[in-house]
Amino acid sequence: MNTYRIVVADDHALIREEIKKILGECAEVNVVGEACDGLEALVLVEKLPPDLLILDISMPNLGGLGATRQIKRTHPDVKVLILTMHNSWEYLHQAIIAGADGYLLKTEANTELFPAIKKIRKGEVYVSPHLGAK
Repeated sequence: MNTYRIVVADDHALIREEIKKILGECAEVNVVGEACDGLEALVLVEKLPPDLLILDISMPNLGGLGATRQIKRTHPDVKVLILTMHNSWEYLHQAIIAGADGYLLKTEANTELFPAIKKIRKGEVYVSPHLGAK
């Protein structure tokens, strides 16, 4: 299987570094870029293009939901995983309507990031176990 190209977008550098550290444990994925907001993420999707974009919901300039809508309109093959602290059905619903392929809570990223990527890569929708259990 080819290396899966990923862009990570979060307004907190520490979160981006942690996600890159987790992803660095797997030879099947490669973080090809990082952004601190949705606008930068859109530019990277044009320049690189990635297979998967990991987006936070709450970012300055352009949040994850708005970025997802734009990316899905211009690059429908790019998968989007929302990685967020928002443990809410409302945000999950908004993310799915925007076109997200997955919704993962940051509190579950250590154990669920690879299962989420694997499921999304197969063309399935991923929902964080905590929300799926509600």
